[in-house]
Parts: sequence; structure tokens; C-alpha cells
Amino acid sequence: MREKWRAYTCWIKPGLQLKRWLFLLLLGVGLLCLGTFFLSAPDPLSRLHLYRSKLRWLSPAYLASLSFSIGVASLGISLWQLKRVLLAPFTATGTRPYPEILRSYRQRQRGARIAVIGGGHGQATILRGLKAYTSNLTAIVTVADDGGSSGRLRREMGILPPGDFRNCIAALADDEALITRIFQYRFRTNAGLDGHSFGNLFISAMSGVTGSFEDALAKSSQMLAVQGRVVPSTLEAIMLAADIQKTTGSITRVRGESQVSQTKGAILRALLEPSSPPAYPGAIQAILNAEMIIMGPGSLYTSILPNLLVPEIIKAIRASQALKVYICNLATQLGETDDYTAARHLEVLTAHLGPNLFDVVVLNDKLPSGSLPANVKWVQPDLEHQPGLTIIRAGLSSAQIAWQHDSQKLARIVMELLP
Repeated sequence: MREKWRAYTCWIKPGLQLKRWLFLLLLGVGLLCLGTFFLSAPDPLSRLHLYRSKLRWLSPAYLASLSFSIGVASLGISLWQLKRVLLAPFTATGTRPYPEILRSYRQRQRGARIAVIGGGHGQATILRGLKAYTSNLTAIVTVADDGGSSGRLRREMGILPPGDFRNCIAALADDEALITRIFQYRFRTNAGLDGHSFGNLFISAMSGVTGSFEDALAKSSQMLAVQGRVVPSTLEAIMLAADIQKTTGSITRVRGESQVSQTKGAILRALLEPSSPPAYPGAIQAILNAEMIIMGPGSLYTSILPNLLVPEIIKAIRASQALKVYICNLATQLGETDDYTAARHLEVLTAHLGPNLFDVVVLNDKLPSGSLPANVKWVQPDLEHQPGLTIIRAGLSSAQIAWQHDSQKLARIVMELLP
């Protein structure tokens, strides 16, 4: 109660430049009411005890016009100044007029409830496009990452890996261009920060300040005006493992996300250790409340499956009445999905998660002629129509990096799926 009272009283503290214009606003309203009184009352001067012989020239019409004139002027000045004071923080950059900002904000507030499941750069790509349509977004992110800066922070500080969360927060931030540059900045020094990105360190520091990783994500999102929420699929310190068949025919189990794609051979199965981690409640709530659930794009074994292998997550998806969409990658991933076609991607998901999970599969059917990195191929859109499954084919490649999705094209296709 004390905190709420303090929040109210801060409006009357000095320095806001509000009180003077609020007083002028009230004065203007009062004068307009007085002018109305002069016009409507049968004998207003006698009622106010102002009537004297020397004041007979003060006719009701004169007093009403004077009150109306000063009242309208007071209202105009006060409203203009209040607009300047209250809206200055939103229009300081001068990039867009405030009515346009407000209209866009209201439209996104009324937008569809969408849960996006994945990790890595693919998840950030779809989020970047969707935030133009709705702010009711929830990014559900894998916590299995154990490589690079995220892996070091996970081992040294005992926190969940922040890298994929950093990408999603940057993609959903209101001023994405600047936040992305800052969050993705990697230190190149010999002072122990080598290879760490600023965004990872920021989330790690926020985790220490707030006392929990989930609070760190919430506070970071609030500070950066994120359009939506970013939550983990689980708070458990899970490890991704995979059974891999070598060229000799032998099968070996590797542990650690970073090892899955680096171990030569065909991936037969992915699994989590422990096998049944509890799902994060916020992720379950977002799935059950969603109008659409999007899985992908992203690394099949190391970004998408680690989320869907959490038992409570897949149960919630199957229980949800939302439209369930899988976005297939444009290109294969070296050491993970070599020579995979779209049909093979869906086969792997079905083998791990069971049949009839998806309502819609989105494929890229325009393969640019540009060169690809070594040992990387286009994912062939060979998926055939199946009962209960809608297949959407479109040109989704980015003009900047041909083997990555164009966020605007992808978001437009996805939003057209909603009624």
C-alpha cells in the first residue's frame, strides 16, 4: 500500500513541470463553467452579489464571452504544454510522429497471441518480423546450449545459458538496431572477457542482481521495451545428448549440444538428461493461451527438439487449440542435417514427438542461385500433402544472406494463416 501511495505522490513532486499546466487546465475548465453559468442563470450578477449600480454595464453576455475567451485560451495552452511534457520521452528521437507510434502500439496490443518455440538465430528472425503485427509474443527458448560464451558462463556462474535469450531480446527490442549492436558486441581483450558478448554478460549480471534467471529476463525485457516475453522452456540445467551412428556402423552417445554437430555420423535420436525436466510454468501458460504456436526455423536437433523433448511442453502443445506451424529451414546444417530434405525434417520430428503434431508446414520453394557455404545444401521442398496437414510454399530467402529467412516475408506468410 505504501509503494502504491508513493507511486501516486510522485506526480506532484517538483521537477516534472506538470503542476502549473494542470492548474491552468483546471482554471480553463472553471472559466468555461462560469461562462455557462452566466448565460444560463436568469440573474447571475445578483446571485453572485456583484450587482451594483456602477457594475450595470457588466452584462451576462459580456461576462460569458470574457470567461469563454480566457477559458478556451487556458485550455489550449495547458493541453499543448501537457502534450509536450508527457509525450517528450516518446518522441525524443523524432523518427515517427506520436499518433503513428500510438496507433501502431494499440494495433500490436490487440494482435494475435503467438508462442514461438526454438532458439538460435532462426527464432530471432521470425520474432523480428512478427513484432510488427503483435506484441502478444512469447519466445520459448532452449536452455541446452553449452558452447561458446554461453557455455562458459553456464559452467563458471551456474546460470542458464543466456545466448539464445540475448538474441530474442535484441530481436524484440523497440530500438532493435542499437540494442542488437550492443548485445552482440564481443570483447576482444586479454582481460578474461575474450569471446564474451555484452548481452550475455548483461543478462548474467541482471541474474545476480535480481536473484533468479527468470526475473533477469523479465527486468531486461522491461528495460529494453521488448515487444513480448522471453521465457525458458525449463529452468532445469539440462544437457542434450544424441545417439550417433558412425560410418563403421557403430553407435555412440555424445553429450552436450556443442558436441552433437561436431561428431561425425548420422544422428539417430536426440534426448535430454535428465529425461523429464519440469517445464517452466510461464511457457506452459503461453502455449495454452496461444492462438498460434510456431516451431522453427532453427537447428533441428540443437534448437527445436531440446524444447519439444520436455514432456510437459509437448503435452501442452497437443492439448492446445492453437494453430500449430512448423517452419522448415532453408538450408542444411553441417554435421546435423546433412542432405536432409523437408520430408526428412518432418520424419525426424514425428519419430521423436509422435504423428499429427503440426497443422501447417511452411517451406521455401524458391532456391536462389547464389553460392552456399561449403558442404551446405538447399533443403529440397519435397514434402507431399498429407491428410490434416497444410503445406505452404513461398519464396522466403533473404536478399542479404540467401540461406537465411527474410523476417518480413516469413512473418507475412505466417500472419495470413490466422483467420
